[in-house]
Amino acid sequence: MILPTKHISPRNSLIGVGAIILRHLQGAQTITRLWGSVSDCPEIVTFERFVLALDLLYAIGAVEMREGLLQKTGLNAK
Repeated sequence: MILPTKHISPRNSLIGVGAIILRHLQGAQTITRLWGSVSDCPEIVTFERFVLALDLLYAIGAVEMREGLLQKTGLNAK
């Protein structure tokens, strides 16, 4: 579920969903605004998958929260 396997395509894995989230994360945004921009993506079916992917991105250091806003970190900031 986190990584793609023989039965889980890359876009349906949490790392794939995280990549979609990173593409939509422009600058610093609230979670609500980010959810509004990605909720119509077919790979992000539920809010639960969205939150799990955000947890994964936070755990690997790809995103951070500052003053209530989510933003990319370091090398991902482009």
